[in-house]
Amino acid sequence: MNSFGTLFRISLFGESHGKSVGVTIDGCPAGLAINETDFIPFLDRRRGGNVGGTPRKEEDIPLFMSGIFNGFTTGAPITIIFENKNIRSADYEEIKNTPRPGHADFVINKKFNGFNDYRGGGHSSGRLTLPLVAASVVAFKILQGITINAKLIEAGGNSNIEEAIAQAIENQDSIGGIVSCVVDGLPVGLGEPFFNSIESLISHAVFSIPAIKGIEFGSGFKSALMTGSMHNDAILDEQGTTNTNNAGGINGGISNGNSIVFRVAVKPTSSTPKEQNTWNNKTLSIQPFTVKGRHDLCIALRVPVVIEAVTAIVLADLFLINRK
Repeated sequence: MNSFGTLFRISLFGESHGKSVGVTIDGCPAGLAINETDFIPFLDRRRGGNVGGTPRKEEDIPLFMSGIFNGFTTGAPITIIFENKNIRSADYEEIKNTPRPGHADFVINKKFNGFNDYRGGGHSSGRLTLPLVAASVVAFKILQGITINAKLIEAGGNSNIEEAIAQAIENQDSIGGIVSCVVDGLPVGLGEPFFNSIESLISHAVFSIPAIKGIEFGSGFKSALMTGSMHNDAILDEQGTTNTNNAGGINGGISNGNSIVFRVAVKPTSSTPKEQNTWNNKTLSIQPFTVKGRHDLCIALRVPVVIEAVTAIVLADLFLINRK
């Protein structure tokens, strides 16, 4: 499925080397002020072209197709598209027969019986994080007073990000990273026990981002090494303020009024410059393979704003549900 959410519901469409990518947002309240400049700081953070990033550069100008009139949301579904102009599809001709190791090429081809658009990964490309970020611009209009801040805290096992990127460039091999995210300003009571817990919904949304391999909240896996008395966060007042935050701001799947804290593991970009081996569907044999095209040596550099985006989308939906 390409849709996510209950009341604030988004649907993604498009392919990496198709005419455009975009998002339709249903359930957005009327009367929210929206203009093109609102998108610029978010989209600039997701953009490639930095050291260690892909040299592919797109204008990424949001085109409002519906749901926004005279600078305000109308209450109708909002559709935003971004044109793909800087494409080099010839770079991907080989992957019709030689799926890239670590990518979805092989499984997508099998799932859709070879009818998938394979250029640049098609609909499974990281290019689809662009409309995710665009949807979050609308979501943040609902989340007044809520702050969401994500940052890359480690790359290739090194907390010195610049040093890690320089090493990746020297080695001509990709690296992963760890992104930390903190949400402040949430009231007590968002989320449900079990299936619609805040952890469940954020995790669902986070794993929609290509290259994500893990997530932990609060003390995360370290909690397995603690005793109960060590892990428990003592409540200090009637607002629920705690003296520690091992729970990561969530108890029983419900926000407890403290900061929501989680960390995400981003795998190394599959499109590494290093020569690898892969299966050739035409010759039915294993062959040496080098990925062509323009790719990030460290995709984790561009992930923080996308983490913020999907978190905002989840929380906007929960806020609207909580109003009912």
